[in-house]
Amino acid sequence: MNRALQSKLIAGFLLVFVAGGITGAFFGGSYARYHFFELRHPERIGGRMKERLRAELNLTPEQLAKISPIIDKTTAQLRDIRRDTGRRVHEIITDAHQQMAAQLTDEQRQKLTQIEERHRRGRHRHSPREFAPESPAATP
Repeated sequence: MNRALQSKLIAGFLLVFVAGGITGAFFGGSYARYHFFELRHPERIGGRMKERLRAELNLTPEQLAKISPIIDKTTAQLRDIRRDTGRRVHEIITDAHQQMAAQLTDEQRQKLTQIEERHRRGRHRHSPREFAPESPAATP
């Protein structure tokens, strides 16, 4: 095999490899965006549940109208569970930080406070009111 043919074969294999990588990245990114980033929007769960059931069970509009209140109720219950769990996690972490702070130097406590602030900003960027305590007027 001469040198020119060998170079062309290597270039062809590299081109196919790069094209496969780009294609995989595109489809992988599309898959990730749909499956992972959609989960960041729990308020869309009810709509996704309705659409999936409508399509997979071939529901009639009348059936969908009858099960919609059930799905809406389930969505509200899941939202409340998520909110309560988030609050409990926040309370446990806050308590742990308070206990740890007693064992830290002033400089370490300042860094711990910075970590807490960074975490708080990151959480609010994704879902600002998800774990916020309810105002007294909002509680029944």
